[in-house]
Amino acid sequence: MKTLHFDHIRCPLHRYTFSVKAIRHWVEQTCEGRVLNLFAGETRLNVNEVRNDLDPDMPADFHEDALIFLRGWTGEAFNTILLDPPYAYRKSMELYKGMICSPFRQLKDAIPACLAPNGLVITFGYHSIVMGVNRGFTLECLALFSHGGAIHDTIAAAERYSPEQFIHYNNHQRYEQQHL
Repeated sequence: MKTLHFDHIRCPLHRYTFSVKAIRHWVEQTCEGRVLNLFAGETRLNVNEVRNDLDPDMPADFHEDALIFLRGWTGEAFNTILLDPPYAYRKSMELYKGMICSPFRQLKDAIPACLAPNGLVITFGYHSIVMGVNRGFTLECLALFSHGGAIHDTIAAAERYSPEQFIHYNNHQRYEQQHL
């Protein structure tokens, strides 16, 4: 069994997650290679970053719905994909001026086609397992960003993609279903 790396960082909360210095530093240190920032916002990271944001007023290379972007991507696979979507329907409506972001489950299903084998998905939100073993991912690192007081902590999960793990897991599931 692999050891899970855990970071606990106290920092303020901001509507643009990566504008917080401690979070930005953690992300820049965790990213590998070519990075897709799928919900880029206004903060540019000091990484080899391709930026997508639904809001046309944000500094981004692309301004597409995240799911449309992933399904239409025909370029080189990314080494890291950053997911920092609005954490709730209300936030989605607020940050994207009434435009609703893609359903998260469909996003997660589309990501492996754009991610290089052994690539990372780093997700920000309220959950510690996002991509999961059934999609071929293994949790490597958790970061808990504590904002203090009655404010929810932000959890960042870094999960490594292993396509062979996905195949092994699905074959195991089929075997169990056939022998039950």
